[in-house]
Parts: sequence; structure tokens; C-alpha cells
Amino acid sequence: MVGPLRLLRASAPLRPLIRKSLFHTARPCLAIAPSLPRRAKAAPAVGDYTPAEGEHVLSSPSALARKISARVLPKLPRPDVRKVVVVGSGGLSIGQAGEFDYSGSQAMKALREEGVEAVLINPNIATWQTSHELASQVYFLPITADYVAYVLEKERPDGVLLTFGGQSALNVGIELDRMGVFERLGVQVLGTPIRTLEVSEDRELFVNALKEIDIPVAQSTAVSTVNAALEAAEVIGYPVILRSAFTLGGLGSGFANDADELRDLSAKSLSLSPQVLIERSMKGWKELEYEVVRDGADNTIICCNMENFDPLGTHTGDSIVVAPSQTLPDEEYHMLRTAAIKVIRHLGVVGECNIQYALNPKSREYCVIEVNARLSRSSALASKATGYPLAYTAAKLALGYTLPELPNAVTKSTTACFEPSLDYIVTKIPKWDLAKFSAQVNREIGSSMKSVGEVMAIGRTFEESLQKAIRQVDPRYAGFEAYVGKDLDGPALERALSVPTDMRLFVIAHAMYNKGYTVDMIHDLTAIDKWFLYKIDNIVQTHAALRAAGSLASIDRDLMNRAKRMGFSDIQIAALAGNTTEELARAHRKSLGITPFVKRIDTLAAEYPAYTNYLYTTYNATEHDVEFDEHGTMVLGSGVYRIGSSVEFDWCAVTCARKLRSMGRRMVMINYNPETVSTDFDEADRLYFEELGWERVMDIYELEQASGVIVSVGGQLPQNIALRLKHSGVNVLGTDPEMIDTAEDRHKFSSVLDSIGVDQPQWTEVTSLDAAKNFANKVGYPVLIRPSYVLSGAAMNVVYEESALEYNLSAAASVSPLHPVVITKFIDNAQEIDVDAVASNGQLIVHAVSEHVENAGVHSGDATLVLPPFSLDQTDMARLKEIAQKVAKAFAISGPFNMQIIRKPAGKEGEEPELKVIECNLRASRSFPFVSKVLGHNFIDTATCAIVGAEVPEPVDVMAVKRDYVSIKVAQFSWTRLGGADPFLGVEMASTGEVACFGTDIHEAYWASMQSTTGFKLPQAGSGVLLGGDITKPEMATVAKGLIDLGFKLYCSSPVVEEFLNQLPYVSCKRIFFPTKDKRKLRQVFDEFDVQCVINLAKARGQSVTDEDYVARRNAVDFGLPLVNNARLAQLFVESLAKKIPQGGLRKYTEGRIPSEVQSWKEFVGQHVY
Repeated sequence: MVGPLRLLRASAPLRPLIRKSLFHTARPCLAIAPSLPRRAKAAPAVGDYTPAEGEHVLSSPSALARKISARVLPKLPRPDVRKVVVVGSGGLSIGQAGEFDYSGSQAMKALREEGVEAVLINPNIATWQTSHELASQVYFLPITADYVAYVLEKERPDGVLLTFGGQSALNVGIELDRMGVFERLGVQVLGTPIRTLEVSEDRELFVNALKEIDIPVAQSTAVSTVNAALEAAEVIGYPVILRSAFTLGGLGSGFANDADELRDLSAKSLSLSPQVLIERSMKGWKELEYEVVRDGADNTIICCNMENFDPLGTHTGDSIVVAPSQTLPDEEYHMLRTAAIKVIRHLGVVGECNIQYALNPKSREYCVIEVNARLSRSSALASKATGYPLAYTAAKLALGYTLPELPNAVTKSTTACFEPSLDYIVTKIPKWDLAKFSAQVNREIGSSMKSVGEVMAIGRTFEESLQKAIRQVDPRYAGFEAYVGKDLDGPALERALSVPTDMRLFVIAHAMYNKGYTVDMIHDLTAIDKWFLYKIDNIVQTHAALRAAGSLASIDRDLMNRAKRMGFSDIQIAALAGNTTEELARAHRKSLGITPFVKRIDTLAAEYPAYTNYLYTTYNATEHDVEFDEHGTMVLGSGVYRIGSSVEFDWCAVTCARKLRSMGRRMVMINYNPETVSTDFDEADRLYFEELGWERVMDIYELEQASGVIVSVGGQLPQNIALRLKHSGVNVLGTDPEMIDTAEDRHKFSSVLDSIGVDQPQWTEVTSLDAAKNFANKVGYPVLIRPSYVLSGAAMNVVYEESALEYNLSAAASVSPLHPVVITKFIDNAQEIDVDAVASNGQLIVHAVSEHVENAGVHSGDATLVLPPFSLDQTDMARLKEIAQKVAKAFAISGPFNMQIIRKPAGKEGEEPELKVIECNLRASRSFPFVSKVLGHNFIDTATCAIVGAEVPEPVDVMAVKRDYVSIKVAQFSWTRLGGADPFLGVEMASTGEVACFGTDIHEAYWASMQSTTGFKLPQAGSGVLLGGDITKPEMATVAKGLIDLGFKLYCSSPVVEEFLNQLPYVSCKRIFFPTKDKRKLRQVFDEFDVQCVINLAKARGQSVTDEDYVARRNAVDFGLPLVNNARLAQLFVESLAKKIPQGGLRKYTEGRIPSEVQSWKEFVGQHVY
């Protein structure tokens, strides 16, 4: 067990005066608009001393302390700014996710407190920060130098913040500075100077800067060509690590053991970044991070230090991370702490940053890996791990404050220069979704990040926090168990241990549980520190003791207490003690008097009184830190970000929480995702950083004696336990969980639709392959296989022939063995429509209709949505509303719901098109923030009223309003990160995020939206386009003709495509040599013919890695080229080019020429808000 003393920080206080200080409210500010409540303020100041105008004083309620501090604190001039542009990060992608929604939101809270008008540029419509509550103006536009320059020219701000939007914002800021835009427009870069950003990003400048102060860095050489990379590696010696400059999440980075590996890796990396660094490899060393805060007066503190469970070689975003560090002796801790402060001061960072180290486990040799001179993923983790509001504080420092002047907004009892102390352990585990992609995906993890999200668990022992984190990653996991094949053995097992994959933690469990591997054996193969492995061995020993007990009755109080302190769940204990039920294990535990305790995260390790609302549960305690007398409403958050459930559900949860509080209700938030706004310190009356499984939700519900639980704003995770909560006596608010279960079960759902006369595709429930074949032969192929209780189309497949049916059905059935599989007639070439709605007691209150650009067959999460619809007539709209009304009444819905509907064109003239419902979710969907912001009506506010049955508004038809704008939501993919994955759109969701932009018509909106996806580059006029795929698609001919008319050159790899295109009038297409096995040669071919865009309209995924269509798609993303892989989308792309090119759309930023799409949300939507 880890004792509290080991967890306390070992750092010395900044100054004795500051160490003991309290604080008072900050100086008065010039309010430009009603401000948000200043929740982060302490009790009224005592004494009669009031600081003079411009006087800088200590944040303290003591008049004497304020008076003395006015004489000694540095008199830093504060920037005179009244309007500041905040540059966001764009769509969520691997390496740049929800942490920047959290940090940007905190920054804008800080700006608003100071009366500074915030103007936000961010096309990520799913985020909380793009709600108009925080910024005075929001621009849904691409994060590119050109578009940001247009907004700066239009808004004429006093300052700009570049460090709250990840790598995207930082790169744009550096480019704008080089273009001279900031200087010409008189815009001040607040916080960390541009030169510091350049030095931290340019690898060669960074290495030279650290050499100036004798800080060791890895032996390295910056190069910009493949040959130079090979020459540098010869000097340094293999193995080497290649790092890309100006990229996020290690994109393009990797290890090379020889020249061949380096040649391939550097060719790919240099297509993504102008410069790479060849460094000495230090695989096997420890990797550590320090989060550092520095103000303009050179006050510097260490907020948090973190240690990677995995040794160097695994990107920190893909590593298990523990805070604070556990294996460093004090001299090593202070050695790195001192170096961190020295580096940050030398670089001149103002605000927050993080520094990463490699430390030799066999000596005190260390070197700096990199410095992120901005808020990062690690910053969000450190902020949530310590309770220190890093982004909020960094924004205040950017406005000229110093640390002693600022309060700690969480504790309300210390200044911001008080370094946090922890009496608990935090464990972060990444979430990978690699299994969702094609079999070609490489499951190994290394220096380039692949995870799509992360969880954070808090416990008072490493064992407790580790097992909690494992369960948070996936509800199917009960804890530290062997979730790998039991036949894994011998050399295969040794390789699985020595070469990290997304499943290595469970391989370790398998080795220790089933194969008798010792700590030393695991250490020799993994280089994981033995401290961690011995802690895991404690879990293994307790696991054996529980199994040896044989039954629940044989588990006495001591063993039960030991198991719970080690982080074992009730369901885990039930399985080990004779395969009994979770309910019985829970009852037995409670009969022994063993229940969890609620503790505060107070940043002070209980050294000072603190009254935070930031809570966690633990069995390693003897008393609660809080009283349970509020009886609030519980809101279950969305949990870890993953494909299918991302930041859009956090927007829903935060909106619901804020609405509840505005209605005067106390609310309790449960979530464990450190990247979210919902886990920010001031978004809930009580925040539990906890699991969202049945056991923990029941624990908190019983302790809080909550008035009810809301399960419909957090995505699928809360929905999955809704019925069980109801059966356990929980007051589930809103739609009855019995109805939720009916809608989730495909068989029950279809029966209800039949009963109310709502059409649906032909379907049947099958329990055998023969029954499936009979149905498919009866209705005709293709058919869609749909299991019950899925997330993001998991295991859904469209089957075109009987041979594929057998294979796919077995894969689908394995997803939900307790539920039969539904097989449905798939309607080819049909249109798909999304309906988002809110009802109250079965009455429809409000609804939105969005139209997909792509035909049915593309998952709605990957589809391009248009709102208002562009092709539906009034009859269609009326029929869709009627269907929504019928469904709301049939399921007695009180709250949000979403439907996907297929529209099949009429077969004969005079007939109505067929409208068939294919899915209905009785919860908020991923498109709720999109429709709310586009239509100017907050659907979740309305849904919250319906859920609690108070202040329910009258029904309103927002779709009947005529609008002079359109918005398009485009999926953000992360194909570049997922080596080998086939960039093909199907019924299985693959996108990691989304963006949306506005325009006066569909082409203008799409023009901005497609450029908003991270890394998108428009093809230059006269460049080459590689065209391929299914020639039977009618769009193939129109797309080719459109591109030729615009002056592009067409190339193809297939003789079939060549023949087809060259038969078209006025179209010329050249077939080029197309090597499918040699990436370097293919790159040379692309360069030779100046191929800058790939349009591939294949009918199905590639069957092998040498399939020409697969190679074209895969290498488009590997070479950083725009890829269009859907026929209707290609048509819209070409039409948009045709409209925007004559308007100068391909030209770079030009002073005085502001494109028509550069308008704020208020200018587009403002007049329609109600």
C-alpha cells in the first residue's frame, strides 16, 4: 500500500508569505456584458485596506497582507485588451481531442471574469466552448492561417490566445506571425511569446536552446530530406527514433532499427511535416512529465509530475500514466524539478506548459524529450488529477496577472502559487478502438499515438486506482483479468509482452494468472518498473485468495475488505467466488459493513481546510469528507471518448447540468473523463470522478440519497444500465427504462412500429444461419445484420451474397450472445435522414430534420449532414414530423430521442416516396449540439425540462422557419494515425470527431466544412487528381467532367476506369504506373504527375493490401492528400470547387478580401434564436 507521505509533493514552497496566504476577490473589471457568477471566489475580505488603481496585491482576505504585498509584488504592466481572439483546435482527432474543449472553455471563463470580450474560432460544433454562452462571437471556420487572418481583419481584436487550441492553433499562430498579420493589424500575442513557441516546436532551435543552459537532450540531428535522415542515423548509430516537428501526438514519429525502416518512415514523415529529428533511441528508459506554471514575473511552480507505467518507446498518450510519480527517489524528483524550472524560465513560457523527460533506470542520466509550450492533453490530466485549474490560471497569467495575485479557484483557500499536494494516486489508461477497423490495422503501439480517448481513476492505492481505470475503459472489463486467448504461450506470449499492443496489460494478467510468470520475468520482457509489477502482484495474490475461498459465504470481512481496497469490483468477486451474481456479492459485502467512503480532491492533501465539490470514492479510508444532505439530481456523463461517443455527449451533459442549476436544483455529476468540461470544478454542485457502472452509481445514489438519476444525456453507457437501475429501486427520470429497453431491442422495437403503422424495412429475428439464409433468399440481397445493444454500428454488416452471410453473421452474433440477431432488408441507393427530437409525456415538443449527403449504407456518425435539408419537400417534412409524433406517443417519451429514417424514391409517378424507420434511440444523439446551434434552439435545455417535468415549453416547429443559411456537418477521420486501416465508409462508424460550418448555400457551407477537417489541403489549380472505383456509379462521369472543366488533370490506375473515362466527351484520363507494394515508388509517381487529390468510388473494401483501390485510399492519407471516398460527396466536392474557384477560393489570404462565409454564428443564426 502506498502511504500518504509517499504521495505528498516533495517541493519547497515558493515563498513563506505566499505559502500561508489566503485571498480576496480580484480587482474590479470593466464589464462589457453580464458576467457569469464568480463561483471561484472566497469569502469577503476583512479589514479596510483597498488597493489603489493599478496596485498589485496578494490574493488574501487579510488587510495587512494586502498592504504589505502592495509594496513588494512586481509592478508588471497589464496588456490593455478589451477584445481577444481565442483560436480553437478544430475537430476531435487522435492526438488532439476533447482536452482542448476543456482548456479553451476555462480560458474564456477567465476572460469573461475580467470583462474581456472573447471571439472564438473553432469549427467543432459539438463542443461546449462553441456555445454562445462563453464567447461574444463564435466563428465556425477552418483553423487555418488564411481563415484566422480573415477573422482578425474583420474583428480587429486587441490580442490573441494561441495556447488553448492544441497544435493546430499553435501552428497557425506561428504562420500568421511569419506572414506579418499580427504586426500589421496591431494584435498582441498574449501569454507565451511567438519566439518561445517557435523554439519549442523547431527541433533544432529547441536542442540548441537547451544546450545553452547545459540541460541534456538526446543526441539528435534535424533533417528535411530522406538522405539527410539516413546520414544522420549513420553518425548517431541504430536504433534511432524519428520525431516530426510541428505535429501533434507523435504523428509521423517512430523507431527505426536499420536503414530500410528509416527510409520508409522518414519518407512518410516528411510528407506530413517539413522537418524531422533523428535521435538516439532510449527505449526502456523511464518517461516522466512535469507540468509547469510560470508568470511574467518569473514566479514558477510545478503543478504536478507524472510517471509513465510503460517505459520510453510508447507515446505518452498511449501509455498508462500515474500521478504523482511513484518510483523516483527524492534526489531524482528534485533533479528533474529543478531542470524543469530552469528550462521553462530560459524559454520564456508565460502560462502553462509541460516538459517530458527520459530517465535511465540504472543511473541518474536523463535528457529532455520535448516541451509543449501550450496547454496539452497532459495539462488536462494534471488539472483534473490535482484540482489545480491550469487553463483558467494560464489565461489569467496571459492577461498580466502574477501567481501571488490569483486565487486557487478550486480550493478557495490558497493562492495560485501554492503547489498542489496529493494524498491519493491517479491512474490514466488510454482507450483504443483499433478493433473497429479492418484487419490490416497494426495493433502495436509505439511513438505515434493511436488512442482515441483516456480515463482517469482516483484511489488511495495504485491497485485500487488501476482496477477502477480498467473498468472505466470498457464496461465489459471487471478489473485486472486475462482478457486474451488462454492458448497464448511460448514465444508468442513473450512477443506479446515485449512488443506493446493495445492489449498488453491483459497479456500481463494472462502471464501472471495462467502461466505463472514472476515479477522478474515480466520486468525482463517489458522493462516496466518492478514497483508497478509488485503492486500488480498484490492484485494477483488477492485474486488467488478470492478464488480459493470457493463461495461468497467463505469470504470473511478481512478478505472482502482486502479485495475492495485492492480495487476489486463486486462482479469480479462474484465471478471468483463460485460464479454467483453481482447483486449477491454486493449484498454480502454490505452485510459485512463494507461500503465506500467519499473523499475530496482538495489539492492540499488536507494540510489546510478546503471545501471543494470535487469527490471520489475509496475503500482505503475510515470516514467521509462530506455530509449527504443535498439530495441532488444525478446526471450520468458519457465516460471515455471513443468512436461513437465523444465530445457531443459532454456538451449534452454540461447543458443539462447548467439547466438543472438554473432551475434551482442541486445536481451531482458522475464522469471519469479528464478531457471533459463536465468534469470541470464549477460545472456541478457535486462532481464524482468515478465509474459509471451499476455498482458505483448505486453506491453514490444511496450515499447521496439522490432525488433522481438522468440517463439520457450521456450516450449509450448510461442507457445500458437504465433498466437495471430502475429494477434496483432508483428513480430514473424521464423516459421509462422499460421503454428504453424496448427501443434498444430490435425485435421489440419493430413490433411497436408495426402496431402504430410506421413503416420499416422487412426484417426477421434469427437464431440460426439457416433461418438467415432463408430470409435473405426471400427478400433478396443485400441484407443488413444488426445485433441488439450495439455502439456505433459495432458488428453491423451489409451482406451482398450468401458466402459472406455465414462469415458476417457469426461475427455479429458474438457481440451480444444474450440477444438474438435481427437481419434486415438493406435498401440500396436510398436517402438517409436524421430526426432529433424532444417530447414530454409522449407529446412532441420540438424536432429537427437533417439530411445526409451520402446514400444509406454510411453510418450516420460518418455521414455528411445538411441542415436545413436541401432536397426534402413540404410533404416529406410533414410526414417526418408525423412519424416523430407517433413514436413519441408510442414510447411515452419524456426527454430526447433520435431516429434514422430511410427515404426510398417513389417507383411510379404520383406515388409518395417510402419513409422507413431503421433506428430509434431514446436518448440524446451525437447530432443534438449540431441541430441546437444551427437552429438556434437548445434541444437539451428543452429535454431537461421534459425529463424533470418542470418548466416544459409549448410545442414549437423550428423546421417551419425559413432560413437564409445552411450548415453542413462533416466527419473528422484519423486515418493517418491508423496504419493499414482502409479509409472506406460503411455501416461501421470510423470517425473520431466532427466539424460544421455555415454558408449562404450548400456549396459555400461545404467548402468551409471540408477545409475544417484537420490536415485538409485543397488541390491547386491544374494539379492532378487520381480517380478510381466503380464505373457503374453515375457520379463517376459527372465528377470527371467537372474536374476537367476546372482545369485539373485526371489519372487512373485501372484499364477499366481508363476506358470508361476516355469514352466520355471532352474527358481525357491517363493511366499511370501504379506500384501497390512499394510506397516509396508510389510517392515518386504521385510527385511526378503532381497528384494532389484522390477520389475513389469503390463499391466495397479492398480484399487485400495490394488491391489498387485500397492502395490509392491508404496512400492518399499517408501522403497527406485530400481523399474523397463517396460518390455523392465527390459530386458535392466538385460542385463546390466550381463555385468557389472563380471567387478566388484557391488563392491565399489577401488583405481586404474577406470571403462571404466569414461570418459569426450570431450573423448567421442570431435572429433565429428562441
